Amino acid sequence: MNLIICFFGFICLWETVGAYFITVDAHAEECFFERVTAGTKLGLAFEVAEGGFLDIDLRILGPDGKSLHEGERESNGRYTFPAMMDGVYTYCFSNKMSTMTPKTIMFSMDIGDKEEKKEHAEGDAQSDNKLEDMIKELSAALSGVKHEQDYMEVRERIHRSINDNTNSRVVMWSFFEAVVLVSMTIGQVYYLKQFFEVRRVV
Repeated sequence: MNLIICFFGFICLWETVGAYFITVDAHAEECFFERVTAGTKLGLAFEVAEGGFLDIDLRILGPDGKSLHEGERESNGRYTFPAMMDGVYTYCFSNKMSTMTPKTIMFSMDIGDKEEKKEHAEGDAQSDNKLEDMIKELSAALSGVKHEQDYMEVRERIHRSINDNTNSRVVMWSFFEAVVLVSMTIGQVYYLKQFFEVRRVV
């Protein structure tokens, strides 16, 4: 029983996930930092939710200042990599290419456990190791499902915004057409009425 409780606790503690919504103003850059040890699995998933053409520049920097990834005008992405050295890893979202449009970004940073190589004895130790590996895989799969749900939620929000915008334009255009038709009708009635008026000269 204690073994089961330990494993469920391990599921909760194996991976730390932080999900955030941020707004990056025009000509601005927002950076986030994670301090980890060598061998730790790092992950970043992001989606541009609002603003302009739904694009953003991304830079991932290592503790030594070297670039691990650079992307320009990306709408979304998922990156996973092991930490090669101890130190602070930096994720930067840049909107410097935009002249006046801020961007809203949803992103999550994943921090997995450091992989440790341990020698296990035969029998129960091997079965515990297999169970631990299965729990790690399950935790990673659940994290992937959560990211996919967050991604679908953002996509649904984007499409709903587009639909609402299109709907409001259709309504305004229909109202404008109705005003034009009523104006033309009144104008035609007034114009035709002049033909049937009898003008008396006194």
